[in-house]
Amino acid sequence: MFVSFFDVIYLTSLFFILLSVSQERTMAVGDLSSSSSSSSSQELHVLAVDDNFVDRKVIERLLRISACKVTTVESGTRALQYLGLDGDNGSSALKDLKVNLIVTDYSMPGLTGYELLKKIKESSAFREIPVVIMSSENIQPRIEQCMTEGAEDFLLKPVKLADVKRLTELIMRSGEPQEEDKAKHSYPNRILQNNTDSSSSSHDYVSSVDDDTPSSKRMKLES
Repeated sequence: MFVSFFDVIYLTSLFFILLSVSQERTMAVGDLSSSSSSSSSQELHVLAVDDNFVDRKVIERLLRISACKVTTVESGTRALQYLGLDGDNGSSALKDLKVNLIVTDYSMPGLTGYELLKKIKESSAFREIPVVIMSSENIQPRIEQCMTEGAEDFLLKPVKLADVKRLTELIMRSGEPQEEDKAKHSYPNRILQNNTDSSSSSHDYVSSVDDDTPSSKRMKLES
């Protein structure tokens, strides 16, 4: 089997992502143990959607480090099935389903993350659930499109622990009207200028792995 240079770069990058996540988990153990009694009653349930197995495991692990309950699915279609939005299932199955946050990759075969976002926002049962889009590409029109459609945030991969902590803290405060209004009207600050080249170079991808800067700030630095 032929392995290209970019395949080697990608696999190397994923190795460092998992290594970084492991180190972050070790540092977070102390904080989690001290607050486990209070977080258990406020545990957030996150639905994570990504067709890439490794990326799916990375975001799952980051969310679990942040004391979240995580359900993972490998496609937008499976996400709709889980939520009962695939057409045939009635709303009776949704009564006991509680999801606090949906995190989805943008580029997926079949139903894209953007299309999944639109279907969720069209649902009376789930339109209030925050949806966060992830992508390895920093493309301004794509970001604007998602934010205009109602996305809570747009994260640049690889997602960092700082991103997840910021999002979970935001969701925990979502019951406060002033925080919710601020989140809805502050998204232009998170929309970044488009890269001159729509595809990131392998060097940019590898260097971002070792950067602890939250992805929204990394996108600004890269623009």
